[in-house]
Amino acid sequence: MPLVRLVAVLLVVSAATVAALVLFIWWKQERIVFQPPSGPHSGVRDVERVTYNAEDEQPLFAFVIRPVSQRVVDSQSPSLTPDPHFLIAFHGNADLAERIVAWAKEVARRTDRVVILAEYRGYGGLPGIPTVAGARLDARAALRFTRDSLGASAKGIALYGHSLGSAIAAELAVETQPEVLLLESPFTSARAMARIVVARPVELVWGMISRVHYDTEARVQEIDAPVWVAHGARDMVIPVRMGQTVFRSAKQKGEFLVVSGAGHNDVANAAGELYWRWITKALGRQAPGE
Repeated sequence: MPLVRLVAVLLVVSAATVAALVLFIWWKQERIVFQPPSGPHSGVRDVERVTYNAEDEQPLFAFVIRPVSQRVVDSQSPSLTPDPHFLIAFHGNADLAERIVAWAKEVARRTDRVVILAEYRGYGGLPGIPTVAGARLDARAALRFTRDSLGASAKGIALYGHSLGSAIAAELAVETQPEVLLLESPFTSARAMARIVVARPVELVWGMISRVHYDTEARVQEIDAPVWVAHGARDMVIPVRMGQTVFRSAKQKGEFLVVSGAGHNDVANAAGELYWRWITKALGRQAPGE
């Protein structure tokens, strides 16, 4: 085969391969972004589980972890006293709210905050298919429940997100302007992640094919609240440079914690008390005796 013809064939094959890859990503992108663990789900019996609906009537639930100092005013009402402060937490793409209950209990104990572990549609046994638009509605529903049913004040709510949850939390923060925003292992944007997870050609056409427009780097520039970031230096899923970029881009900066021995899911365990000092300082409240 002449060299010119061989080169032409190779170019056609390469173009066809890229086109097929782009088409696949366009078709399956939200299935790649959202990866709910399969059941059965063990459930959690030692914490409160509340139910509510999103704007589109999607049924949802969350776990409510109350610190010892908070108590129910009336057996028929979930309102708390005195002057409760809250943290709404959003987990990562292949995680579940029930899996971070132990973390939430420690946060509640150390900060005296009520922690809300919000679940997404399609996760934890909930019906529905998770999508970017759906996750946005789910996050808003968790915020609305915290305000309307738990009596949270406008300035008494902090937001936390891990991995994919950091993008969901950042988007919600733009809408609500929380007391503080904590991001653990955040990525800069879905477009930048496409280059890492799939291939560079996909990043180049991301704007044309994407329905996933998470851009945390841009969102934190709009938030009038301190942004705190923690990231594992050995994170092989979302590089630590992304966490650094998100922090540098924040309109208001809290503190950036880099944990040298941590990967993507073990920042708290690897950092130990250093991590918990980061949490308690960010949230500005400590339980008695801490």
